Amino acid sequence: MKRRNFLKASWLGLLALAGGESAFIGLKFVSPHVDAGEFGGLFDVGAVDDFPSGSVTPFVNGRFYLVRLNDGGFLAVYRQCTHLGCSVPWNAEQQQFVCPCHGSAFERDGEVLNPPAPRPLDLFALTIKDGQIRVDTGKRIERDHADDRYVVYPEATA
Repeated sequence: MKRRNFLKASWLGLLALAGGESAFIGLKFVSPHVDAGEFGGLFDVGAVDDFPSGSVTPFVNGRFYLVRLNDGGFLAVYRQCTHLGCSVPWNAEQQQFVCPCHGSAFERDGEVLNPPAPRPLDLFALTIKDGQIRVDTGKRIERDHADDRYVVYPEATA
């Protein structure tokens, strides 16, 4: 190989390496970085027994409420209204979620009681393993109506 061809190949190799590194750094910069315990990540919220039946527990950092239904099932309800995205607080006195912006009201399971919200509150994926509850705020579940298919029940203990 001639010296000129060797230098040309070396420069092209270095240029390709620099371009690859720049592309990698650029992709890392624009891709989201989410840690456990931050919105968009996983939340270990506690033991099943920490949440009594009928309770609604807010998780501010996760932007969700952990709802334990009267039958013992769990839902992780996103606190964002499906009308215009306002943050929806739980009203313990009325036993419902009430949007302060336009008056939409939602049942404990997120079903619409009072429009203008077009559909129920969204949910997050929830799992229960060995009595511990984990919510994945990176997996939002949109639904047309509230039903039992998204309710997660603890494992039966023998």
